[in-house]
Amino acid sequence: MYKGYYFITDSALSRHGNVFDVKAAVECEVKIVQYRNKTGNARDMYLEAAELKKLCWNTKFIVNDRIDIALAVEADGIHIGQDDIPYSVARKLIGKNKIVGVTVHSIEEAVQAEKSGADYIGVSPVYGTATKKDAGKPAGTKLIIEIKKVVKIPLVAIGGINFDNVKDVISAGADMVCSISAVIIKEDVKSEILKFKELFK
Repeated sequence: MYKGYYFITDSALSRHGNVFDVKAAVECEVKIVQYRNKTGNARDMYLEAAELKKLCWNTKFIVNDRIDIALAVEADGIHIGQDDIPYSVARKLIGKNKIVGVTVHSIEEAVQAEKSGADYIGVSPVYGTATKKDAGKPAGTKLIIEIKKVVKIPLVAIGGINFDNVKDVISAGADMVCSISAVIIKEDVKSEILKFKELFK
């Protein structure tokens, strides 16, 4: 499951809106769709997440940060960062059969995430990014290479990835890549996703 393009929503950046983008991602048979909304109120997030979850009939639907929303819409899992609720609590709430992904910024955090039981890690940001204000300092592909030496769970690379640098990211060992702005600001979202997917064949 953890191979290829990893899709994350961003309604502020999207040209067509989250529903359109998620439909495109599902039609491209991406393995994971993550719903990320940093500004919405709980009710609006629940309604939107419920609608998007219905679209993901052949795709794992993950909710970023908000375990309450993930549980409410019966999502397939949750993605948490270092400043979110601790992994042990997230796992207890979401259940042992659900997916839990953890964002990491260092080798130590990656090792700890694997040891805790995370299903995958997100290494962020690989390059400079404007889609996440609190993303931190770019780590480059060196961190991916170093983490892959000591961690066996799948690694998702995110942050500033585009067609100019994605091959370097994959060569460094990323199992999946996410590029938000290189995809959802374009007219033909589906063809942009397929370009990324093609790199993993």
